[in-house]
Formats: sequence, C-alpha cells, structure tokens
Amino acid sequence: MFEFNLIAKDWKAKAGVFSTSHWNIETPIFMPVWTKATVKTITREDLDNMWAQIILNNTYHLYLRPWDEVIKAFWWVHKFQNYDKPILTDSWWFQVFSLGNLKSLLKVPVPDKKGTTTNPQNLVKITEDWVHFRSFIDWSKHFFTPEKVMDIQNNLWADIIMAFDECAPGDSDKEYAKKAMDRTHRWAIRSKEQWEKNNLHRLEQGLYPQALFPIIQWVIYDDLRIESTNFIKNLDLPWIAIWWLSVWETKENMYRIIDVVTDTLWDIEKPIYLMWVWTPEDLIEWIARWIDMFDCVLPTRVGRHWLAFSSRWNIKIKNEQYKLNKEPLDKNCDCKVCTTYSLWYLRHLILENEILWMHLLSYHNLYFLINLTKKARIAIIEGNFEEFRKDFYKKYKK
Repeated sequence: MFEFNLIAKDWKAKAGVFSTSHWNIETPIFMPVWTKATVKTITREDLDNMWAQIILNNTYHLYLRPWDEVIKAFWWVHKFQNYDKPILTDSWWFQVFSLGNLKSLLKVPVPDKKGTTTNPQNLVKITEDWVHFRSFIDWSKHFFTPEKVMDIQNNLWADIIMAFDECAPGDSDKEYAKKAMDRTHRWAIRSKEQWEKNNLHRLEQGLYPQALFPIIQWVIYDDLRIESTNFIKNLDLPWIAIWWLSVWETKENMYRIIDVVTDTLWDIEKPIYLMWVWTPEDLIEWIARWIDMFDCVLPTRVGRHWLAFSSRWNIKIKNEQYKLNKEPLDKNCDCKVCTTYSLWYLRHLILENEILWMHLLSYHNLYFLINLTKKARIAIIEGNFEEFRKDFYKKYKK
C-alpha cells in the first residue's frame, strides 16, 4: 500500500510520489497541522481548495481528549474529522517534553495522594521502559511505552505513524544526549516490533496498513547526529524522519545540523520527513537538501498574530505603513485572500478585532507554503530548481 517513486532530482532536490491507501502524495509537500483534529480557523473545504494533500494530527492531544478509544469508536480519525486524504500522527514526545516543565504555566496546584497541593517544576519522568507524565488538562498520571504509543496510533488509524523517541533539551550535555539517543534507538526497535504486530493484525482484519517513520535525533552534536542517522537508515524501514532541534537553538546550528544529517542521507531513495519548518526560506533550503515532507503550526500561529508570509518578506499588517495601502498581501499569490482583499482592509479587521482576519491570514499563510512546494516541485522536474531558488531570494527580504 506504500510506495515512494522518485520522479526527478536536481542535484540535492528531489520530486517524488508517495503512495498511500488514501491518496498519492506529490512531494515535496508541506503538511498543515490539525493539532486537536482541527486547523485553527480553517475548514476541511479550505484545505481542499488550497490543495493540501496530507495533514498532521497530534497524538498527544487526541489521546488526552477526546481519547483514542473514542476516535476508534468513530471507526478512525478520518471519519471523526471527516477528512478523506492521508493523515500523519506524530509520536508526541515534543509535547511531553515541552509541557513537562509547567511551573510557570500552572494555574491550579497539583494535588498529591494525601490531598496536599504542590507546584512541581517538572511533570515528566523518563525510564528505560516508559515515560510517566501528568496531563496538562487535569494533572492525571499517564504512562507511555513504545508499544503503547504504537497501539494508540493504531487506534487512530492514521496512514503514517511515528516511532516513540526522546526529544532531549537543546542544552543537553553530550553525556545525556548520548544516553537519550541510545534509548531512542532501543525504543525505535521496540516501536518497529509492535508496529509489525499491529500491521499483521490489521491485515487479518482486512484493514489498510500503516507506515512507520523512525526518527533521527540528537541535539547539536555532529557525531551523535551521524551515528543516529546511520542507525535509523539501517532499520530496514522505507521511510525516515528527522527531528531537527529542540526549537530554541540558533538558526546557524539548525542549518549546520541539517547539513550533517542530509549529507549522510544524500541520494537515499526514501521519503524523508523533517519535523517542523519555520519560515518560507527554511522550506526552500530544506527542499534543496533532499527532504520531501514538512509540517509546522507556525503559518496559522503567526497569522493569528497579524503576520503574513509573502514573496517579498513577512508582512506585519498592523504597521502604520499599511494604513492606506490598497495592494494585496502578495501580488504573486493567487489565493482567495490576495485576490479579494487589500492590506488596509486586513489591517482594519485587525484593529477592530474582527475575527475574520484570523481566518484570512491563516488561510493565506498555509496556501503560501503549500504553493511554494508546488512551484519547487515543478522547478525540480524541469531541472531548474537552483534558478528557482535564486529567483526566490532576489524578491525575498526586500
């Protein structure tokens, strides 16, 4: 049910077709994030109109609410949210990691067994066999193992699922980073074994199989990244994911680490998924580095905070300079926002706190990144990706 066909390559950029049981995904591709079974302010029809080919659901949030067993009762996550194209579910470690240190976020103290309340600095505990954490919703205790994570994603019925991994903090010393990497590799093997059992059971029930992506880590240590890359690519799985960093590292380190990883993966004919991409220029650079699939919540998040992507740099719409600007967000964009509304109208919506602007800017930002991958794919197939890349930067940041 899963097959990746390399259609064209232009030096270190490639275009392909990733076949799934629900849809053939044309790569490179940007995936909108349905964190809690929805993209904020965006409908399924919107995604169809912008030609989104695959979405990402967050396993952590769907496990906590409405609960994976509830979604299973709806037959699968596709039916639950009425989406008929491929769905990828993440391994949720980043949410456990990022929501683990909630001291500054806790509004309600956590009661212990004796009824006394505390305000713990960390809600996560890691052992070799499992991860223990408290829910950020009601502080209830939960235990994850690689096997349980595979079972939960099996209940969700996503097309593509992620192996359980540990997202080590960006400031980890090398000793801890090495331990976390080795543990993640052992968890990847256990994830694979449980995934194989689940897929066999799915086959016996006449259900479509799921594709498992193991994840390359670790922080900013080049030798550990190379070691992790070699281990993951030799796991005998036809797909690979890269967790680029822990979010707070410098952009210089981010680009350096991705170069280290992709130089080791160069020319491997597997779909490669880079987990998170921040900006339009990042997207261009990752495509130029042999990567096929990308996701991020940033397009809708910054859209809700008055910022729009454009071919001439990011636009902060509340700025005074757009007060009487009758131009669209981007003259080179043919989305419904750019072909209908002016900058001064969008600015007016924001200043009046009319919530329509959240939808319009979120829609435009998603469309912009999806359309950028489509244009890059055409350039790769036509053999002029480097010209396309240079032309992008000629217009950008002006």
